[in-house]
Amino acid sequence: MGAPPVPRAAAAGPVGRVRTDAVVREFVARAVAADPPAGPPPPHGRVAALTEPLAGLLGRAPGTLVTVRVPRPGTVPLVIRTWRGEPEILRALRGLLPVPECLAAGEGYAVHSHVDGSVLADVCGPGKPVEGPLLRDLAELLAAVVQVRAGALPPRPAHWPRNHTDSQGFLRTLALLADQQLRRPEMLRYGGLFTALGVPEDALARFADGVPALTRRPYGLLHGDLHRGNLLLPGAGAAPLYCLGWEQAGYGDPLHDLAVHLVRMRYPEHQRGEVVEAWAEAVHRVRPAATAGLSRDLPHYLAFEQARSGYADVVRAVRALEESFGRERLDEATATVGDALRAAAGPLRLGRVPGAAEIGRILIRRGASGAVPRGTGPARVIGWTPDRRVPEHPDFPRAAVDDALFLEGAAPAGRVFKGAAHLNTVLRVPGTPFPVVVRREAAVVLRRETGFLSEHAVLRAIERSGVPVAAPRVLALGKSHATDPALGYRGDRFTVHTYEGARDLGRRPEHPVDGLRPHEADCLVDQLAALTRVDHAPLDPLGGPPGFYAWLSDQLVALVAGLPGESRQLARFLGLPDAPRLREILARHRVTDRDPALLHGDLNPWNLVRRDDGPPLTLIDWEMALIGDPLYELVRHMHLTPTRPEIRDRMFRRWEARLAARFTEGWQRDWRVYRWIELVRSAYVDLDRLVTGAGLDAPNVRRAVDSYAMTLAAATASLGLSSRRHGSPRPVWPTAPGGPA
Repeated sequence: MGAPPVPRAAAAGPVGRVRTDAVVREFVARAVAADPPAGPPPPHGRVAALTEPLAGLLGRAPGTLVTVRVPRPGTVPLVIRTWRGEPEILRALRGLLPVPECLAAGEGYAVHSHVDGSVLADVCGPGKPVEGPLLRDLAELLAAVVQVRAGALPPRPAHWPRNHTDSQGFLRTLALLADQQLRRPEMLRYGGLFTALGVPEDALARFADGVPALTRRPYGLLHGDLHRGNLLLPGAGAAPLYCLGWEQAGYGDPLHDLAVHLVRMRYPEHQRGEVVEAWAEAVHRVRPAATAGLSRDLPHYLAFEQARSGYADVVRAVRALEESFGRERLDEATATVGDALRAAAGPLRLGRVPGAAEIGRILIRRGASGAVPRGTGPARVIGWTPDRRVPEHPDFPRAAVDDALFLEGAAPAGRVFKGAAHLNTVLRVPGTPFPVVVRREAAVVLRRETGFLSEHAVLRAIERSGVPVAAPRVLALGKSHATDPALGYRGDRFTVHTYEGARDLGRRPEHPVDGLRPHEADCLVDQLAALTRVDHAPLDPLGGPPGFYAWLSDQLVALVAGLPGESRQLARFLGLPDAPRLREILARHRVTDRDPALLHGDLNPWNLVRRDDGPPLTLIDWEMALIGDPLYELVRHMHLTPTRPEIRDRMFRRWEARLAARFTEGWQRDWRVYRWIELVRSAYVDLDRLVTGAGLDAPNVRRAVDSYAMTLAAATASLGLSSRRHGSPRPVWPTAPGGPA
């Protein structure tokens, strides 16, 4: 950055520079400390009159008005920066565009020439149309910005695209810069909050990877933040419009500036097309190639701006809530966060956006966790009511539960995990020698497959039995609520379990997403065998449904009959039978009656946690537990988890050897029926997820729907039907031991 313009005598040598800096700092300090003038604050800084000796040092007459700019205390700019600061941009643009002159700048301050006038926001507020000559002047200003070429600007960073017509490379660079400069610096403080809200850590990186080929356009100067507060309508005799606020200036595809302008100006919907047309006409006159591919490529830049704004708007809303926590601020923050997430949902592929009640609960937990500065109001704690079905645990007394709920809201991103149905927060509670996880329902979950047993009861039964099944222990169960009824917080249920991930909480849990290793396969089979020794009578006095296959078929038929109309209609279109026809097909098969046992019910890879201490695998998420045929558990696991033929054969052999004969009789004939019914189930369940968007932010659900074409083809083939959109492939499973598939 160059030195501020000063008389030669003052600038001669370090002494002159030190003296100038001291004089400027004293002037800035006095200007900031002075009583603010009546009325609204001036745009972009405090207006002050130059005094001696600064006027002489700057080559201006005493009394000349200047604008003093200093950052507001405690604010962190949520912006993408190309260059170090605004002063070097203003100096480069002096004489090229109507911008203020930077007279002096230093660490934490700048002194600009003052331009008398009104910002557009005061004359024409957000949501109002910009009409007539003013819209034409605005389009001409944007066209003038586009004409500034690279030679007039400071050097770009090394990571900037070298080809100055590469629109695709520029948009990718923008997305990666947003991830590096906007998201990552806030992750330590707000990472857990974003995870709780359903925003994946890699959302911007995935956006960058998904940028399609764009029309090549010549690069030009970009303002980067041209909204109503950065446009100044000066007095008579001056340029039509002045551009203020150049901190986010860059050099790249002109469509980016247009997209930013459209989003941040908040034009009424009916005027957006008129603004685009005025921009295209003005830019085409001075640089025709800059408008190429406008209608096709502009939506991609609009999507990026919505994604970028989503992060910034959420952080700003939460910071405002931290400054003053109360019902009104909470409602404002909840609305702002909800709007930001809905706008960013498409570009960031968020799936389900939480509703206002869920967002409010998340924000309250964050406030109670100590994110609100002390001294700003009464202490807020998360009160809770224990569920008497789970008595106080000797290893985790009530005071420890209090601490866990207090710490939950401020957990970092690496300790917050959001699945299809639950928000899980991993914590170290003072005085507790082991980590714990607080589990909450993420929302009212659209879950077609329902559970039949209470998870806490199942885990307590396993713990009491003493069998070698690696599962979490239930430490607490209850309903949390706010101590301040004025916040309007209804409360929600939670469970505290022992945490079964890695000892190092900085590491994410590792799951066998690509299949089990041999020793892990052995471990899982051994635990399934141990489950047969758990006394399940207290869980289900009837000992499970009689005729397990018939009961399982009834459950699947009921699931299909209960699908929403749109899902059922699409299923018929794709060749899947309706519920009555499915019942007829399922009734053709018979399965041997085997003794029932306790089953996990959903052994997909994300419910298996790899451990570096103790058993190789821990089984988590027991909400789908049931009493039934142990063969079904093993076959369903193989359906949900990539299983190599040699691992499958190994598991079947070990399973038959470890379990008593009353649990394994006739399995060679029956496993194919369970394999078949799970293929059919997945065809309906995954189709419904695609239609409704339910659970798409969970990794197991994403993988399932990404391979839906294969699932549909396999299911229709196994049903003896032909898919209307796919051929009938070979069976997707190889031959099992004991006979052909």
